[in-house]
Amino acid sequence: MAFAQPATFNEQWSDERVKSYLNRQAPTGENADFNALYIAYKHMRPADFERFLVFFKADGRDVNAKNAQGLTFAELIKQHPHAREFVALLDAA
Repeated sequence: MAFAQPATFNEQWSDERVKSYLNRQAPTGENADFNALYIAYKHMRPADFERFLVFFKADGRDVNAKNAQGLTFAELIKQHPHAREFVALLDAA
């Protein structure tokens, strides 16, 4: 029998936890800024992602970084049905 971690809802993310996504290791050949945006998007709620973007930009990172296929992060997630709020946050950044 496998053990599962119980779901946690409405958890408060500290600034340190949000900032930790700035330092995620990108796969070989992938742009580090694009990878950081992608990983943060996959794990954060929109409000946390908005805070992440503030730290991301303050760190001098590029919100228009492209992946190996030449797409910006915003171009990639516009295809996702639940990404509208994240796309708006990127546009505002």
